[in-house]
Amino acid sequence: MTMPIIWGAVLILMIIIEAVSVQLTSIWFALGALVSLILSLFRPDAYVLQCAVFVVVSVAALIAVRPLVKRYMKGRVQPTNADSTIGREGIVTETIDGIAGTGQVKSDGSVWTARSADNGVIEKDALVIADEIAGVKLIVHKKQ
Repeated sequence: MTMPIIWGAVLILMIIIEAVSVQLTSIWFALGALVSLILSLFRPDAYVLQCAVFVVVSVAALIAVRPLVKRYMKGRVQPTNADSTIGREGIVTETIDGIAGTGQVKSDGSVWTARSADNGVIEKDALVIADEIAGVKLIVHKKQ
């Protein structure tokens, strides 16, 4: 009667770890422990079979279900108003200098602190294109 107790303890431990982490890290092992617990009630002397079932069920659940759950939990990324600035044209209002750490760009009516994509200097009043947003800085390159 010790194997059902062991599998029950493994099951409870995996559920606690999953509840604490909330990252789908141990739910697969909890499922394997549950199946092994049920098996141990009917075949208490089949230790090797119970361990094999635990491994097979855990791995199968991980392979079969995890990609679906990850996709479902990921959700949709909602672009922000700031994201609409990427790819748009702007004008340099303060010379951009990567070494001095200075620079500002006005794009779509908003003024951004900026740096050039190649860390070079872009003079005031030059036209630039926004490449990305890094934190609160707009990364730009000079328009050709």
